[in-house]
Amino acid sequence: MIVVTAPTGDIGHQVVQNLLHADAPIRVVARDPSRLTEEVRAGAEIVTGSHGDAGVVREAFDGASAIFWLLPPDPQATSVAAAYVDFTRPAAAALKEQRVKRVVAITALGRGSPLANKAGYVTGSLAMDELIASTGVAFRGLANPSFMDNIARQAITIRDQGKFFSPISGDLRLPSVATRDIAAVAARWLLDDSWTGQSDVPVLGPEDISFNEMAEIISDVLGMTVTYQQISFDAYKARFVQFGMSDAMAQGMADMACAKDQGLDLTVPRTPEHSTPTSFRQWCEDSLKSAVLG
Repeated sequence: MIVVTAPTGDIGHQVVQNLLHADAPIRVVARDPSRLTEEVRAGAEIVTGSHGDAGVVREAFDGASAIFWLLPPDPQATSVAAAYVDFTRPAAAALKEQRVKRVVAITALGRGSPLANKAGYVTGSLAMDELIASTGVAFRGLANPSFMDNIARQAITIRDQGKFFSPISGDLRLPSVATRDIAAVAARWLLDDSWTGQSDVPVLGPEDISFNEMAEIISDVLGMTVTYQQISFDAYKARFVQFGMSDAMAQGMADMACAKDQGLDLTVPRTPEHSTPTSFRQWCEDSLKSAVLG
């Protein structure tokens, strides 16, 4: 039995689809099962509730051989540590109690870097990994850079202003990955019952690319001029506060971006094993184009 947390999220719903297509026995943990597709409701066991709740994870992990672990967003958390580590404590206890063999988690690049302890969400994510690993479970942390899909959150701005924004230098080439590729890697690890030990698995996309290069590709795909505009870290944080984030979580976003601007995502050498197939241009054709142009 494979348990999938956050099954309606950007990555989680794709993991569920991959596992269903492989005819794997799956169980999902969902706060709102009505958000699940009919296919998932028909093909998976459903545990209703939050995977931050001790009773829920105890039930969900019962008899499980592998867990896909992904935190839900908590924009109003009192701290990054609360959002990542405190949320995960009940699950860590349940992993030991239920003697789960393997966990595949979504995490970030940067482990071992001097920047890792001042990188906001990344710092929280790496601490979460350490908590899970401390249970003794076999663990693979899918260590990701920024997602291509995040740019789609600015689809309306791209359409109306011909711009997208970030505080990271426009000329800095960084890895970028499509969530569908992350989900494919996660499913492969979840379906493989032969591995042991604990390690990170970098998932780097096919190439390093700058925001200015992204703007050129977006312009070409959309048939309109789109430019990248670098903003200050203070302005970046203020946007998240304006959207309803707590000050601590908004600061976590700014700290993460600052660390990435200083090269946090470049700490792992690119290899064919760590690269994934979906190019930024392909992602724009498949996803961003419809999000912007309808």
